[in-house]
Amino acid sequence: MNDRRQPVLGVLGGGQLARMLALAAAPLGVKTLVVDNVADACAGQVAPLVVADWTDYDALGAFAAQVDVVTFDFENVPAETARWLAERVAVSPAPQALAVAQDRLAEKTLFRECGLHTPDFMTVDTREQLDQALAAIGVPAILKTRRLGYDGKGQFRLHALADAEAAWAALGAQAAKHGLILEAFVPFERELSVIAVRGRDGDFRTWPLTRNWHVDGVLSMSLAPAPGIGQLQSRATALARTLAERLDYVGVFALELFVKDGELLGNEMAPRVHNSGHWTIEGAHASQFENHVRAVLGLPLGDTGARSLSAMFNWIGELPDASVLLRAVDAHWHDYGKQARPGRKVGHATVCAPDARQLAVRLGAIAAALGREAQVAPVLSALG
Repeated sequence: MNDRRQPVLGVLGGGQLARMLALAAAPLGVKTLVVDNVADACAGQVAPLVVADWTDYDALGAFAAQVDVVTFDFENVPAETARWLAERVAVSPAPQALAVAQDRLAEKTLFRECGLHTPDFMTVDTREQLDQALAAIGVPAILKTRRLGYDGKGQFRLHALADAEAAWAALGAQAAKHGLILEAFVPFERELSVIAVRGRDGDFRTWPLTRNWHVDGVLSMSLAPAPGIGQLQSRATALARTLAERLDYVGVFALELFVKDGELLGNEMAPRVHNSGHWTIEGAHASQFENHVRAVLGLPLGDTGARSLSAMFNWIGELPDASVLLRAVDAHWHDYGKQARPGRKVGHATVCAPDARQLAVRLGAIAAALGREAQVAPVLSALG
């Protein structure tokens, strides 16, 4: 009789990332327990779900007592909750990493300390300071809340100095609560992300660089390995390693980068598995989700090499006809079980192929059948 106790992974947040973590944990013999403050969190479809507020310490204490390690699936989980749990159970990544990623000023300051250049930025707390920052940085520029907001939320792009009043009307109320930051707009040539993982023993690995395309601030398509990157892979890997070691990071994280004149500029860090790494489920030997589970539980890390070329469609707002993907060669459908809603990530699909020509043919056929030629066009251009 096998009475071996299965380890239990606790996840703060019950979105699609928690759902995919639970699915990756099961083949490793790991159970998952999820806590979220909404009852219909989609991770509850595949793992037990505890519904509790982030300050319900009785419920969180009971949750901590049932798990071996706690992680989180999005960066807006309060760092105070993670710190409270860290006094009772292992939390990975550490609350320090979560806190840094939640504050754009702390994040960009850390980037620069680690040798990663960033666009120019200045903090903005008053309407007068916005004018001062615009005078120093110029336009175009982007005004952002220092805390909260992602996928284009909490941002206002200023094309001219005359936009300052509208920007302040949109975000000024957040200045006292969260603080604001003005960033120079970067006329970048490419958007890349490096998905990295660091184990408890310090073992560090990255997946091949991913090229990304966004629409209205939300990821639309990803392609990996990114073509024509030259020495950027080694540079991105070195920067990600420096960040991970500086934060004593354990788990998977994403570093979002701009390429301008052959130089990498830091945009944001996501202290978690990341949308642009979803292609790794089918396109890599070990996915970002499997390796995150391995890392936080102290297991050996898996091979992060690519099996093939992969392109990922992000489904925003509503799902297209699944049958088109299900009939295609080496195409993989992921439905998050969410209600359709404008701007909401409701699923993704990954299409793999052994070379650029075959991937382009497969993507073109799928795009034509779905009427999504515009979504796929930049990927086809990058594939040549």
